[in-house]
Amino acid sequence: MVTKVRFYLDENVQIAVAEQLRRRGIEVLTVRDLNMLGDTDLSHLTRAARMGYVLCTHDADYIELAASGTEHAGIVFGQQHKHSIGEWIAFLELIHLVYNAEDMINLVEYVKPI
Repeated sequence: MVTKVRFYLDENVQIAVAEQLRRRGIEVLTVRDLNMLGDTDLSHLTRAARMGYVLCTHDADYIELAASGTEHAGIVFGQQHKHSIGEWIAFLELIHLVYNAEDMINLVEYVKPI
């Protein structure tokens, strides 16, 4: 069975990204939704993986966790000063359309302008 990609936004990604993705029918959870602000990066990454959500972040620590062998359901990384809310939304929408959840396992994608 093919599972659609779902997104877990850490506390660094703007809430507007989640709001716009939800308007497009894409399932999104935020750290704020879960009342987990201030939790560790490892906890967020393992929680997202356990729940089957791709973690979205501006925090390079997640890239280091992935490189060290920490299993995950996928990571999307963008730079806060470089990527706009619109670029985040367009890129995540494209990932949602092109990939399924299984494709994203242990994959790291970098936000690119569409």
